[in-house]
Amino acid sequence: MNNLAARCLRAYFADITFRFPAQQPTASFLVTHLLPERPAFVEAVARTTDLRAVLPKPKSISADVLEAIRNTAPCDPLSREAFSNPARVVEYLEMRAAGLPIVLLDIGGYFASSLSEICERFSGRVLGVVEDTENGYQRYAEPDKLPCPVISVARSPLKDPEDFLVGQSVVFSAEALLRARGGILVGRRATVVGFGKLGSSIARLLHAKGVQVTVYDVDPVRSTQALSQGFSVAAHLDAALGSADLVLCATGAKALKHADFARLKDGAYVATVTSAEDELEIDRLPETYDLTPAGDHITRYASSGRSFYLCNNGNAVNFLHGASVGPFIFLVQAEILAGLSALSRGDLAPGLHEIPAKDRATIASTWLKHFNNRTS
Repeated sequence: MNNLAARCLRAYFADITFRFPAQQPTASFLVTHLLPERPAFVEAVARTTDLRAVLPKPKSISADVLEAIRNTAPCDPLSREAFSNPARVVEYLEMRAAGLPIVLLDIGGYFASSLSEICERFSGRVLGVVEDTENGYQRYAEPDKLPCPVISVARSPLKDPEDFLVGQSVVFSAEALLRARGGILVGRRATVVGFGKLGSSIARLLHAKGVQVTVYDVDPVRSTQALSQGFSVAAHLDAALGSADLVLCATGAKALKHADFARLKDGAYVATVTSAEDELEIDRLPETYDLTPAGDHITRYASSGRSFYLCNNGNAVNFLHGASVGPFIFLVQAEILAGLSALSRGDLAPGLHEIPAKDRATIASTWLKHFNNRTS
């Protein structure tokens, strides 16, 4: 990022934090991708709150960005296994923020399974959680009763541009991997598992590239939406997998279980839009498949004369090529800051919440002031 762009970005976040300040002294923990544009957002979180630690998503860490972030706040390791252990999470929070009011800024529901115990046992007060992703939204929505407020930006209209552009980057990266092995997308059959905002974007982009797209979604409403947009819809996952040359998983949950891999078409490629631990059940595959490299970022899984190819070890395929969505990501980051401001009041009831429409309009108008005519 050049100096002019960096100054523009910092001016934007200064505007956002002025409009959405913390309402009382508040500590925070930030789960985030460490991509090249991220330092300005981290600085904005640190300006709004007492940022106790940054927890980088393990599959998307730029070494240069990590070094820069360490000048703003401590960076601690993040793993799904560690953060699903309530005792370890509480111990960690006590080490970093004992007795303080805290907000957890999450990407992917890392605190979801431990949240009740955290709220009960932490010596400070958990003011709430801001969650960025559909995957995380689903994790926090599972309990019948949440112990604190959770503000989700996953389904915000301000996230629509990001979702569309992420869909573009996923299709670009999948095609780049196929081309590296002498293949192309045109004329292929693809199955998109999950027809949410990301999955529907991917399906439309694949169709525009001459790919025959079948959609599978467990939600019958989304299945009807896919049909209305002209896609074939599979009633059962088996049928959707058996005919696909490319399978793109975009559920935010376990799209493919262990047994599903045996149902893939021989020679099929599998790619995802999120981490392997969230989207694919692949831990036991080495017990029944022989694994061999098949090119950069592609692994061949072979068993009983059949094989499939897994892209980027099952992790988000678009991160292979930067995963940038340009300035539109700053809309989502601003909404996270607005959620942080709302939680800092300490008066939201436990349960799922969204940012009010008037606050989204404020964010959008502020973004337009700073980035309209600068979206390239």
